[in-house]
Parts: sequence; structure tokens; C-alpha cells
Amino acid sequence: MSDKCCSSNTNEQSKITPGEQGCCKSSSGEGEPASTNDAGSCCSSSQNEIQTAGVSSSCCSSGNDSQNEIVQNATCCSNNSIESSFQCEKAEYKIFGMDCPSCALTIEKGLSRLGEFQEVKVNYNTAKLKVTGSANTSFDHVISTVQKLGFTAEPIKQNKNVRTFNVEGMDCGSCAKSIENHLNTIPEVKSVTVSFSTGKMKVEHDNKVEEIVKEVSKLGYRASLMENKTKLDETAKSNSEYRSIILSGMLIALGFIGSYTVLSPIVSAMLYALAIILSGYKPVKSAYYAIKSRSLDMNVLMSAAVIGAALIGEWFEGATVVWLFALGTALQNRSIEQTRKSIRNLMDLAPSEAWIKDGTELVKKPVEEVSVGEIVVIKPGDRIPLDGNIIHGETSVNQAPITGESIPVDKLSGDTVYAGTINESGSIEVKVTKLVEDTAISKIIHLVEEAQEQKAPTQAFIDKFAGIYTPVVFVFALVVIIFPPLLGMGSWGEWIYKGLELLVVACPCALVISTPVAIVSAIGNAAKNGVLIKGGTFLEKAGRIKAIAFDKTGTLTEGRPKVSHLKALAASEEELISIALTLENYSTHPIAKTIVSYAKDKGIQEKNGQLYKSIVGKGVQATIDGEIYYAGNVKLFEELNVPLSSIQKELQKIQSEGKTVVIVGTSTELLGVISVSDTIRETTVKALNGLKHVGIDEVVMLTGDNEGTAKMIAKEANVSRFFAELLPEDKVDAIKRLQQEGYKVAMVGDGINDAPALATSDLGIAMGGAGTDTAMETADIVLMADNLEKLPYTVKLSRKALTIIKQNIWFSIIVKFIALVLIFPGWLTLWMAVLSDTGAAVIVILNALRLLRVKE
Repeated sequence: MSDKCCSSNTNEQSKITPGEQGCCKSSSGEGEPASTNDAGSCCSSSQNEIQTAGVSSSCCSSGNDSQNEIVQNATCCSNNSIESSFQCEKAEYKIFGMDCPSCALTIEKGLSRLGEFQEVKVNYNTAKLKVTGSANTSFDHVISTVQKLGFTAEPIKQNKNVRTFNVEGMDCGSCAKSIENHLNTIPEVKSVTVSFSTGKMKVEHDNKVEEIVKEVSKLGYRASLMENKTKLDETAKSNSEYRSIILSGMLIALGFIGSYTVLSPIVSAMLYALAIILSGYKPVKSAYYAIKSRSLDMNVLMSAAVIGAALIGEWFEGATVVWLFALGTALQNRSIEQTRKSIRNLMDLAPSEAWIKDGTELVKKPVEEVSVGEIVVIKPGDRIPLDGNIIHGETSVNQAPITGESIPVDKLSGDTVYAGTINESGSIEVKVTKLVEDTAISKIIHLVEEAQEQKAPTQAFIDKFAGIYTPVVFVFALVVIIFPPLLGMGSWGEWIYKGLELLVVACPCALVISTPVAIVSAIGNAAKNGVLIKGGTFLEKAGRIKAIAFDKTGTLTEGRPKVSHLKALAASEEELISIALTLENYSTHPIAKTIVSYAKDKGIQEKNGQLYKSIVGKGVQATIDGEIYYAGNVKLFEELNVPLSSIQKELQKIQSEGKTVVIVGTSTELLGVISVSDTIRETTVKALNGLKHVGIDEVVMLTGDNEGTAKMIAKEANVSRFFAELLPEDKVDAIKRLQQEGYKVAMVGDGINDAPALATSDLGIAMGGAGTDTAMETADIVLMADNLEKLPYTVKLSRKALTIIKQNIWFSIIVKFIALVLIFPGWLTLWMAVLSDTGAAVIVILNALRLLRVKE
């Protein structure tokens, strides 16, 4: 089979891997073009695929040879005509909500059943969906179909018609669902996703932005394009909302007091009616459009209760219900905004403009217009606008916004600095290495927003429960209103009132809001402290972890060997180091570099050496002052027949501690011994003790080193257990062994070398995300600083979040249960029913806000 799919102008040709069907050759292998119904990929490539997500695009890029292009394109997607093959289309999406590979299979089957696509591939590990279609394929149904299957899809590259809006006024998940349902009834809207947690709405539409904003306002919410939103507008609308609540509250108070004094019942009823109109206009309007889009949200339930109360003459009850509902909603919105501020604060960290060096002048530019390679000048006290490398100057930088480190980090020429961090002391010149959308802070914001939009398992379950609970209680309320009076069990007024109470109790606002607000608060707090938790699923998993396995090198240890001990024999220490420096200076071995670095730090000069020679697997030699000197391992000196009996005990002791021995001498005598070892990080012992303090039962070390080294490091780091002499696949077995022992296991590594173990563990945690894009992409949780200090805090925060979620759920259920029980003896009033719902929702939110204050 040909190894080329279609001509491409990319750096690498697309390859057809074994077992894949080529698009330039049929599966029969007879050289005929593959039909449009073939299951094989049109132009599949494991490396460089030409793709555009969310919009139609050709997957066959033209090459240099136009003749080859026509021949190959003619067989790419269709055997009908050359023209149709030029429009082979492909789209790529990010999938959220998959928790096992069977979810990926479910999505593949669901989309394949539509019969619109030639190929559907879902990769569970990368959470990506690739859809291939022919010339006339429409991708409009991909996002909606994935949503119906219980997941969320987002185009990896949004087209120009996909816009993001901020939505204000939502106080629970049912509000978001009502907006989605309503906008989906508009023909110009292709897809819409609304996240209650972040208050954001993504809409793919062909009509004007103003029309989308107008449609959302019909439901009683405020939508605005993210870049157009102003704080002044927010404040004005918020003040207007509170003025309306205060005025309607005064009317109710006046009517109530007046009914016992000078006012007639009719005047009091008119005051109550006016209060109902003032506070009830918005929910009734929202209810109308919710019903129109077949949604049963809290606005529908409250509106029905208020109108019903008015119809049976309970004007005071109706006015109190709608006023309490409006007040509760306003308080909920204000409280929820506190959780969303964590992301907005991150967005405000990086300055919007930068001083660019243009020859001898400084020019101020918006950061969006700054290109890679330009020189940015940052004065002391200013925030760094873009990621880059220092080319001139020295300073200390407060990296807390990125890594959560409280102590400023010294930066020299050649060091990397990050957008949003603060230049504390010296003036520096920085060469820009990343555009504004690619900076570390931009990636953090994007990842945190994605994380907050994902549903945790508990939240998904609660939403399903609420979806069943609300209609069941609604139908039950109708039964209570109609059947008892028909059966002669009481008056219509009595049972209508009970039914209205049931309608109010049917609103599961507090229950639905119990989980997402807690998750958003926890993820926002973590991001502020230099920890990226990539979703509620991983937050919940972190809270249940009982064992944590650590890779040794670069995680528990520095990953850079250091000289730990010197023993001079036939020379002084300075002479020993000078000879060792001379011998090792031309070697590229890591241990040689360690010795060279140590000597230079001590300010020791090398001698005049010549005739350097590397002895593979044993050491090095050089001639100094006419005599041959050697530096190497025990085996080298045994072959030279140099007696080692005088240092045998010393060697055994050093080796038993897991250190590497470097012997320096001639063919006749020993000058001394240098031992080199990888050292424990300063923060390791404190972090591991902190983990045990927050309830982690097993702290385990995994290493490829020998038993002696592992034992020494384990003792120093105070780990519970260790597994030594492991290959990468052995680390996977160690993780599985811990899981078989009944532990929920987290694996901490660098996100690259430990990929198999990270994938096998229940939770993958990567370190040093600020400097590595791979770590940010591969792990479930990322510690932005290159140390373990944040790990105990992360576990503590996750467990606190789980506790608060449980408290919120139980509190919401108990309040609902008590309200339901009190209805039938006649002890519950309508306003008490509303208070039990809105009051419980506010308490649940305030309880969740405690997560914003969790500290290390």
C-alpha cells in the first residue's frame, strides 16, 4: 500500500499506518479509488492533519506538483468526480465529560447512527473528536448530538460565527437550560451552550449579536459580548434591580400595616397587586418563554404559584412570594458573582499594553499587536505583559499569580519571565517568546474556564435527579389541586393553596446549586494559589485519594546530582578538586558536569592537561605535568591494579547510601574519593509530612534506581514505602498493586516521562506547569511551581470541597423534605415555602463561598 495519502505542503508527509484504509487506494488493493462510503479516513494522518474545526474545510492540501494534486484529490473522498473530492471536509472538537473509554465509544456510535459522516473517531486519552464528511456534509448536528448523549463538545478552532457572551441573572442550572432551549428554537442559531458555573454562553449563529442579546433578555437575563461588557453598566442594572425590590417591599409593608389601620381591603389588595407587578414582571416574562421552549424552570413554578394565589384572593401571600423570590434571586446572583471573580481577577493580571524598544525609542503598544522577537522594557514595580526571556538586566520577580510562590524569584539574563508576574526591583529588557494568546497566564485562564464548565459526577447526578424531581412534584401538585375537591375531601381553595405550595417546593434550586458553586469556588481558589484543577471530576477524585505515588528523580529530588562528600588521601582537598576539574572538564557525562560545576563554585582553577581520553563505561584520563591521571569508578582502578583496600569500607558506606563514587588517582596511588548524589528537594520532607497530616495513608516512592539509593532517599524523605529498580512499565504495575490493595491512588510526576503511570493512576498530578506546556496538557492537576509545597493544600482544599458539597446536598434535601411534610397539616404558608427555597439557596451559596478562603 502507498504510504502517501494526499499531497501536502506540510513538513512531514501524512502516513497511512498499518491497518488503516488509504484514501488513494481501495481496500481491495486494486488501485481503484475508495468510495465515499468507505469507513477509512479520507486523509488521516498520525502527525500533521490539515483540519479546521467547526467550519467546512478541505482535508487535501495542495502540493507543489499540480498534476499529482489532481490525481490524488480525485481519489481522496469520492470516486464520482474530481470536483467533489476537492471539498472533502473535516471538523475537530474537544469533548468534555468522558470518564472512561466506553464514553468515547458511545459518542462514536451516536454520531455514526446519523448517517451523515464517513468517519467518526473519538480519542478518550486526548478527549478529541474527529469527524470526516463528504462534499455536502453538514456539521451542525455534532454539538447537539453529543449534548444529547450527556457530554459537551466544543470546536477546537471556533469559526467567526461562534461568539462568547457573558450572561447575568442566572441563579441555577435550570436558567442555563431555559436559555439553551429558547435559543435553539431560532433558525439562525446553529448551536448554543450555556454554563451556569462561569456565567458564559457560546453561540454559533448567523444573525446579529443584538438579536441574540434581545432573545436572552426576553427570558429575563442580560447577555453581552465579553469584550463589550462594562462595570458601569453592571452597576447601573444591579442598582435598578435592588430599587425595584425595595419599592415592592415598601408597598407590601404599607398594605399589610394599612389593612389593620386605615386602609380598606381593596386598597391593600391594590398595593399587593402593584408589588406583584413590580417584582413579578421579570419571572412571569421568563416563564412565558421557558414554557414556549418546553422548559420547566423555577420561573414557571413561581409564576404559577403567584398567579394562583392572586386568583384565590391571597394577594398578600402572592406579593410576599414574588418579593421573597426576587430578593432571594438577587442575593444569589450577588453571591455567585463572588465565585466568578476568581477568573476575572486572573484576566486582569496581565497589562493590556507594553513598552516596546524601537531603536533608541520606547513605543507603547497593545499587547495584541506585539510580535514574537520584539523587545519589551519593564520598569521596577510594573507587571510583565508577555512571556519572554530576559536579554538585559537583573531583577527579582513575584511569580505568585502564576505559581503561587510567596517569595520573589531572582532572575538573570537568559531566564524566562511570565506575563502577569511583577517585576520587583531592576529594570529589564525581555525578548518576547509567545503571543498574548499563548502566554502561560492565557493558558491558565482557558484551562480554569474549561474546568469550571465541566460537570462533576455529583453535579451530573443532581441535575438528573432534579430533572425527574421537578416534573414529578409538578404533576403531583396538579393532582392535589384537582382530585381531593372532586372527591369531596375539602374545598377548592384549600387544595389549590396546598397545590401552589407544592409548586414552590418543586423548585430544586438549592439542591441544583449545591455542587457547581462549591466546585467553581474551589477551582478558582486553587488557580489563585498556583494549582490548576482541570474539572470538578478531578476535584472530587483528589478529595478521595488515600495514597500518593511519587516519581523520585526531579519530583522528590532535585533531578540534578551534587557533590555530597570529599575524602582527600594523597593530596589536599583543593589539589584533589583541581585535578578532578582538569580531568572532567571535557566530558559531557552528567556526573562530570556536576564535579566541574562544584569546582567552579569553589573558585578552584584547573591544571594544564593534555591528551584527554574517555574510557567508555569507566571514566576519563589525561596527562598533567607529564603524568597520567585517572577519574572513574571502582572497575577502572581495579583494572589498573591500584590497591583499594585502604578505602574499601569508605566505598561500601558511600555505595550503601546510594551515592555514586568517583575515584581520582594515578596508576600507582589514590589521590581521593568524590561522592555524588541526587539531593532531596528542600520542600519534599515538609510537603510529605503535610500530606500525612491531611489524611493521606500511603506516601510511596517509585524509582528506577538501585535498592540502596532508593532506601536512602526514602529514609531522608520519610516516605511510607518505596519500589526500586523500576522500568516505566513496572511503575504502572506498582500503581495497580496499590489500587488492588484498595487505595485511590494519585501519581505525581513531570507529566512526560511518567505518562503511563499517570494514565493508570486514579489522578495524575504534574509539577512545574509554568515551564512545560506538556505538563499542563497531560495531567489532571498541575502544580504550577516546580515543588511539592502546594500538594497538601490541594488535598486539603479538595476534601473541604467534598465536605461542603455533602453538607449542601443534605441541607437542601432536608429543607425540602420538611417543607413537603408541613404542607398537608396546613402548617406551611406560601411565603414560608418560598423562603425555604430561596433562603436555602442563599445559605448553600454562602457555605460554598467558604472555599474561597481556604489557605495553605
